[in-house]
Amino acid sequence: MTNQNKKIYLSPPHLTGEEQKYVKEAFDTNWIAPLGTNVTNFEKDICSYTGSKNCSVLASGTAAIHLALIILGIQENDEVLCSSFTFSASANPICYLKAIPVFVDSEKETFNMCPELLETAIKDRIAKGKKPKAIILVHIYGMPSKMDEIVNIANKYTIPIIEDAASCLGSSYKGKAMGTFGEIGIYSFNGNKIITTSGGGALVSDTKEYTDKATFLATQARDNAPHYQHAQIGYNYRMSNVLAGIGRGQMEVLNDRVKARRANYNFYKEALKDMEQITFNEEPKGFYSNRWLTTILTDSYQTREKLRLTLEKENIESRPMWKPMHLQPVFANFPAYVNGVSEDLFNRGLCLPSGSNLTEHDLNRVVEGIKKVLLN
Repeated sequence: MTNQNKKIYLSPPHLTGEEQKYVKEAFDTNWIAPLGTNVTNFEKDICSYTGSKNCSVLASGTAAIHLALIILGIQENDEVLCSSFTFSASANPICYLKAIPVFVDSEKETFNMCPELLETAIKDRIAKGKKPKAIILVHIYGMPSKMDEIVNIANKYTIPIIEDAASCLGSSYKGKAMGTFGEIGIYSFNGNKIITTSGGGALVSDTKEYTDKATFLATQARDNAPHYQHAQIGYNYRMSNVLAGIGRGQMEVLNDRVKARRANYNFYKEALKDMEQITFNEEPKGFYSNRWLTTILTDSYQTREKLRLTLEKENIESRPMWKPMHLQPVFANFPAYVNGVSEDLFNRGLCLPSGSNLTEHDLNRVVEGIKKVLLN
């Protein structure tokens, strides 16, 4: 395949080679288990970068949400409010615990959970005799949610927030890192995220008891005894020292990765500024997005599909925005408070290639593919 027609992926990993020194250290010291200096130092790096006081690195962001729910005491038949406009991994852990997800739709400005609808949902669930036990708040595509409003509502009704900042490392709201507003925050280091450990995640909190409990549960909940003794159910969720080594190397270039992704957004926006059929979501004042994925909103489902299929023919990967959880067959019978926003985003929205290793040639290929549709 010629360079002219090489595959352009939506959000591929971007390694520097510097990660290998930490991985080599793990091999040289024979620490490849879920403990060691890479694990410890990766946790310190995350705390230093985000301002969170404590961290536990784990097997995935999904594992982090699962443990966060357990730590906050969520049990069978408890209700948990959850952003509807998200990936299923945000909601699946609620069902792991046989709890009940209650989905809340989005607002148009950030595409994240609508504060007004959140309060409506809380009031209605209380009126029905079941106060929600937690809120899983998702920051979509790197864009922060309206935190002042949402935190005020959560505090008003004393409902803890689990911040799903899986794609939001490097984003901030009024200068404060995403993932540090709630009782617990989670990050993902999946292969498509802004930095990666191949697979992995983290749970952060200013409450040390929470991160200590996460680490304990993630290592099979083994009690402090000379023999293997367990007083509660545990999980095999801890990150290995090898993958944590990759994470340490990736943390060194995180700011560069954010800069590159934001540059992608600006390139697309400038190159497509005259295309009336599409719009870009701007950052409200005080919001800083890492622009993990650049998204566009088209004028119709038909336009969205023409763009996606045309790019596909050009060997360029794009993706519709998330199909809301309240429209997913697996969650169809759970309560939902909707306003039509996320369904509209799903029908008209498209995610464009946003990797931090895209070249100007790659970006121009994407733009040319889009213009091929919109100018005909």
